[in-house]
Amino acid sequence: MGTFKQFSLEERITIQSELNSRKSFKTIAEQLNKAPSSISREVRRHIEQKESGSYGRQFNDCINRSSCTLENVCQGAFPCSRKLCRNCKKCKDFCSVYSKEICQKLGTPPYVCNGCEKRLKCTLEKSLYKAVTAEETAKLLLRESRSGISVAEEELQRIDGIVTPLVMQGQSIHHICCSNKDSIMLSERTIYNYVNDRVFTAKNIDLPRKVRYRPRKKTNMRIKVDKACGVGRGYNDFLAFMESTEQSAVVQMDTVIGRQGGKILLTLSFVSSSFMLAFLRDANTSKSVTDIFQMLWEVLGKEHFIELFPVILTDNGSEFTNPTAIEFGPEVSRSGPEVSRSDEENSRRTHLFYCNPSSPFEKGAIENNHEFIRRILPKGTSFDHLEQEPDIRLMLNHINSYKRKKLNNKSPHETFAFLHGEEILKRLGAEFISPQDIILKPELLPA
Repeated sequence: MGTFKQFSLEERITIQSELNSRKSFKTIAEQLNKAPSSISREVRRHIEQKESGSYGRQFNDCINRSSCTLENVCQGAFPCSRKLCRNCKKCKDFCSVYSKEICQKLGTPPYVCNGCEKRLKCTLEKSLYKAVTAEETAKLLLRESRSGISVAEEELQRIDGIVTPLVMQGQSIHHICCSNKDSIMLSERTIYNYVNDRVFTAKNIDLPRKVRYRPRKKTNMRIKVDKACGVGRGYNDFLAFMESTEQSAVVQMDTVIGRQGGKILLTLSFVSSSFMLAFLRDANTSKSVTDIFQMLWEVLGKEHFIELFPVILTDNGSEFTNPTAIEFGPEVSRSGPEVSRSDEENSRRTHLFYCNPSSPFEKGAIENNHEFIRRILPKGTSFDHLEQEPDIRLMLNHINSYKRKKLNNKSPHETFAFLHGEEILKRLGAEFISPQDIILKPELLPA
């Protein structure tokens, strides 16, 4: 019974087919020579939620949908030809008496709607098991589990608060780990990896002996922080959000790396105007990113910030794994789960979403903008000699003043000024460069 191996695609197709035929977990397990508990875990682990109605009826999972007689709840927020709001799948976003109904059958095996006889007549949210989707999700999880390390942002800050002050006092990592093993609860090798990857405030240069030795060649370990941050913020969630809100303004965010272990750039590209912002950072940490957004919030003010940053799309880099601090600010981020949903929405500053792994084309606008940066700072160039003022600001002024064919031969600076006004450009420190004076060569920022 059981082989302790991953399910194959053929086995998952069998599970889906048997669930559609309303077979029990025990029957499926006997057919695949697996334990019933293994089949149960496989199904529950890969349940896919789908908002779909039935024949001739819109999706509606409100518990009051049968007796509801409300009309024009959205007050014309979007075009709608439905007389009764219960016939519109978007009514739940505006209705104050909306209460979600969950089918009681989903709390018992088989936990999915695959073989339900009422599925074609049901307007509730469907829970489905799909073999192909389950296979793709399992492969992605397997790849992620074999690379990098996972640790919560708060835990990193706690350990950094112990390690860095002692390193600055001249203590070695070995001594620190031996003296604080009950507080740190990590191996000496792990602490060295964190220091080497610039996760902590302390750097290799601060260690008493490490700088004496030539480092061994090895692949750079990627630090992954808080995998749960991507839940509800994936690329499919981004597409659904953009469709449901009819939102068009998007800001794409990324990182440009200079010398390995040196200074890096945080870049923000406004898709509608190709206007780009860039900020120099000493370390590639999530705190450095959230600090920049807090600075922009204070410089622009609430009204202008919300206007400029309604939606942010970025990749899965470890520096972007504190979305709460970006979306709501440090106050809500530190306050924890006791904050109510209404309090969160009142303090929301933006919505942040992540691209799929290894899919840079999903944020192609900022990737194209990076080509202009690389004309001035070729790949491999160190950023350590640069400063935000005047170097990065000068580079951006030249890039943003460069005319683009896709902007009808206007520059990003001119397009941004038309959309948002000159006042915001002044607050951001942007200046227009005459076309004859634009330089997109390394000579602009000599070493």
